[in-house]
Amino acid sequence: MSRGAVQSGFEVVNFADLPGVSCPCGTARRAFAETEDFPGTVHVTEIKADAALHYHKKLTETYYFLECDEHAKMQLDEEQIGVAPGMCVMIRPGTRHRAIGKMKVLIVVFPKFDKTDEWFD
Repeated sequence: MSRGAVQSGFEVVNFADLPGVSCPCGTARRAFAETEDFPGTVHVTEIKADAALHYHKKLTETYYFLECDEHAKMQLDEEQIGVAPGMCVMIRPGTRHRAIGKMKVLIVVFPKFDKTDEWFD
């Protein structure tokens, strides 16, 4: 369940309390999926090894790198870029992408994450 403590005007989620879900990138903990008045979802994803190359037809993902191995990279279509904690990458629909190396990322997804919008070549 991704819904946290609901208060007047805000919600609080502790990612440590959310179940980890397997995904092409590793293990994701997803918040606000059931929050009707929030248009997206927020994920903390742990990537233990190279992720599967995939893309989304509708989703825009923004990766904020919390922790990374020294040689961590992102593949974005045919290009690979080095990433480090504190960097952020916005990935538009249709862009093939994957994480390379061990890392922990905060991912903001708009519109709300939809598992049926994960595509593999």
